[in-house]
Amino acid sequence: MDRTELGIALRTWRERLRPADVGLPPGARRRTPGLRREEVAGLAGMSVDYLTRVEQGRGPRPSEAVLGGLARALRLTDAERDHLFALAGVAPPPPGRIRSAVRPSVQRLMDGFTDLPVVLLDAKCDVLAWNPLAAALLGDMSAVPPGQRNLVWQAFLGGHGRVDVDPEDRARLDRAIVSDLRRTAARYPDDPGLARLVAELRAGSDRFERLWTLRELDERHGDTKRIRHPELGVIELDCNVLHVQGDDQVLLLYSAPPGSREAEALALLGVVGPQAIGTAVNGGPVTA
Repeated sequence: MDRTELGIALRTWRERLRPADVGLPPGARRRTPGLRREEVAGLAGMSVDYLTRVEQGRGPRPSEAVLGGLARALRLTDAERDHLFALAGVAPPPPGRIRSAVRPSVQRLMDGFTDLPVVLLDAKCDVLAWNPLAAALLGDMSAVPPGQRNLVWQAFLGGHGRVDVDPEDRARLDRAIVSDLRRTAARYPDDPGLARLVAELRAGSDRFERLWTLRELDERHGDTKRIRHPELGVIELDCNVLHVQGDDQVLLLYSAPPGSREAEALALLGVVGPQAIGTAVNGGPVTA
């Protein structure tokens, strides 16, 4: 483990990012470039003290889970992620694991959607990235612990976030979500993160356990979402899914017809941002 070089690399990668690159509001004026340590720590799911010690070349060897969280938080490329693991003296994830890195080209695409909320998911529905408008609409996802920053976890173990679903649609969505996860398990039988997620869901939710054992394959997700915003009320939006070719990831884009009340609400959120309206998270990010 090269503690000195590891610390320098982490600081360098942190300082090259802007808050908007990771879906965070700009905040107050910054004395130094890049993200603050507390912002990276929140995105990676670790304490600020732990990240400080690692950046300063102190502390124990980071685990594979910690390194994976840092790679996602810092938006590292595959080569940079493998270099991070090498500096820590840990073998990088082998082939056959779910890809959780965000390609720079995908990040640029998300940056271009300045007037639409957009969220990036990996194959097991972990929320990898979001833009500021998504944070304003759905809540500050960086405040949600990384282990709970997952649509399936939120649907069965969380509070459903701000998505407003009637009981009949909830049952349909639950079947579709579990079917998607079962297909993912078939594609990635050796992914440890996916195995942990399924085990936690089966142990913590009788509803998930029942659907998981049925082994049904259902694709009926629907393309309209009702978002219950704490200040703007219920907003009904179209939700389109764009597949990221080669990465087994998807982009969720929320939109509304021009001139509608919902379009005006999105425009207002784009102006005021997540700080002025609805910054509190209600049970986590969007769940379906």
